[in-house]
Order: sequence, then C-alpha cells, then structure tokens
Amino acid sequence: LEREISAGIQQRIGPEYAGPLGVLQALADGTKLLLKENLLPSRGDTHLFSIGPSIAVISILLSYSVIPFGYRLVLADLNIGVFLWIAISSIAPIGLLISGYGSNNKYSFLGGLRAAAQSIR
Repeated sequence: LEREISAGIQQRIGPEYAGPLGVLQALADGTKLLLKENLLPSRGDTHLFSIGPSIAVISILLSYSVIPFGYRLVLADLNIGVFLWIAISSIAPIGLLISGYGSNNKYSFLGGLRAAAQSIR
C-alpha cells in the first residue's frame, strides 16, 4: 500500500510488484539500491578498499568450516579444529585495517583501527 501511494504521489508508472505476489520486491529494491551508488572512494586506493571487506567476510565464513553443528554435521573434521578456528578468525581484523587504510582518510583509518581492536578483544 505504501509503494502504491508513493508511486501515485510521485506520478511514477511501472510494475506494481516484482515476481509472483511481490515476493522478490525487497530483493529488487535492495539490488537497485546497492548498484545505484559508487561506493569506492575517489582519493583512496580502490583495490585495498574493495579487498578489505572480502578478506574479513571470507575469513569468518572459513572459520565456520571447523565448527561441528551436529554429530555428523561438520564440514572439516580436523584434529586441530580449535587452533585453526582461532587462526582463521584472527585474519578478519586485517581486512578491517586494510579497508580503513585504503580509503586514504585519517578518520576512516582510525575507525578501521578501532573496529579491528574491538574485534580482537
């Protein structure tokens, strides 16, 4: 209802919903929002800025591979599971530092340092 009223006020024409019964509308709106704006800094290092969050996310997702979720529900049954989990989890703050440094802004760099310090503790 809110979308129809907003479209009527703004005099927009277009589909009323995306997908069957509008199930995919939130996904379409989120994709449009993410692709609409350039998120890379103009003065910073774009490679470091874009690779930092991916390092953090990949290290966290890899750390879940050694956690047993059930009796037979484990991705990697290793004898060094806890130590590997600690080692992989300690890589995530490096991604925060890299993205803070890659922005070429002193306040973003301090924010990255602060986020890394909070995630270590």
